[in-house]
Amino acid sequence: MEVTMTTDEHNARTARSYKLILLFAMVSMTMMFAGLTSAFVVSKSRVDWLKDFELPTAFYYSTIVIIGCSVTFHLAKKSIQKDNKSATTTFLFATLALGILFVILQFMGFDEIVQQGYYFTGSASSITTTFLYVVTVVHLIHLAGGLISLLIIIYNHFKQKYNSSQTLGIELGAMYWHFLDFLWIYLFVFLYFFK
Repeated sequence: MEVTMTTDEHNARTARSYKLILLFAMVSMTMMFAGLTSAFVVSKSRVDWLKDFELPTAFYYSTIVIIGCSVTFHLAKKSIQKDNKSATTTFLFATLALGILFVILQFMGFDEIVQQGYYFTGSASSITTTFLYVVTVVHLIHLAGGLISLLIIIYNHFKQKYNSSQTLGIELGAMYWHFLDFLWIYLFVFLYFFK
């Protein structure tokens, strides 16, 4: 006897599958960053570890900005659930603008580090700045994926693919963006206390 699924059941199963795949991806990314930060802690015993290194002020601002990204993405999701398409558009573009600002602030932070005379590679580099560079660049690569997915979400939003009964794309994007937010806060706090 063949069991048939309703469209709602099929959509619910599809949504669960996509969310589970994203969850597995986020767990693997978390494990990668846990490995990097563990290596960071182990390397602190080295003689060439910088003792007086201060995180750039741009990193503090970028932390506020990425929290703002999560807020605007959450508001976009809530707006589409209410079929408020104009508010959804506003919040999606606000998220995009804040995401780009976050990237700019990260590079400003790198510039601050170099202006202080610390380099990321070469003979003038230290293990401290190299680790900082690796951790931050790897996070930026993941953020690039978030920005690309956000552009796809904005495109699909303009193609009228989302409404109060079809929010999966925005939900997945919000889940990933909240993960990136949490990841940067973890990295920032870690670097602040273990530098």
